[in-house]
Amino acid sequence: MGKLQGKIALVTGGSRGIGEAIAIRLAEEGASVAVNYTSDKSRSLAEDVVNRIKVLGSNGISVQADVGVKDQVQRMFDEVESKLGPVDILVNNAGIAPFESFLHIKEETWDRTFNTNVKSIFLCSQRAAEGMIQQKYGKIVNVLSTASLMVTSPVIPHYQSSKAAAHMLTKGMAIELGKHNINVNAVGPSTVDTDMCTDYLADPEIRRKEIEANPMKRLGTARQIGDAVVFLASEDAMQVNGHLLMVDGGLTVKAAQPEDHMER
Repeated sequence: MGKLQGKIALVTGGSRGIGEAIAIRLAEEGASVAVNYTSDKSRSLAEDVVNRIKVLGSNGISVQADVGVKDQVQRMFDEVESKLGPVDILVNNAGIAPFESFLHIKEETWDRTFNTNVKSIFLCSQRAAEGMIQQKYGKIVNVLSTASLMVTSPVIPHYQSSKAAAHMLTKGMAIELGKHNINVNAVGPSTVDTDMCTDYLADPEIRRKEIEANPMKRLGTARQIGDAVVFLASEDAMQVNGHLLMVDGGLTVKAAQPEDHMER
């Protein structure tokens, strides 16, 4: 029997990359999983993830919503609850990281980044907490970044600001929701080779520098992030609350060297 047998999970941005790996790992541990996607072009990807979940013997559904819009978040949770039941585990994974330097960031880029990376956590967690408080149980895991703790690039200050904000939101939620037996934690990946980083890592020199900058001398994998989420969502982490678990090979405990900071 898996660690999450009988639990119902919702993964935002679960159609690809880290979200996909998280959804599959939750299913491998016995959870029923709702896979959120935003646009019609991601529908087939989300349905493919659901099919893989069912092959594993777990129940799964795909559910469309822009998680930065309150009405759509409400409809998403209503659909998940009607098809699977109350959400026990919420994984706030949806995120974007458009490359624009500080002097060139457009207001639209700033707003879209914060809507996706911060507001979505607020909206989804607030809605999930309603049911979790009633059942006196819940696990909320936010997917953050090394950028929650340090400046990782000179061309994503909006992304870094959003991830730092999400880190503090995680802590604040943990304090308020802990008394209801709801654990709120986060994971912090370093650079992971997914489609979100395809263009960035396509440059062999950038890939080499990313690997060399990491104490483990390798990039992380999406499955490793899924493993960390499973731990935080399981009974093994019942006394872990308000914690940011870095899955970064030790990058954020290493003093930065000049060659670590790369202009795109």
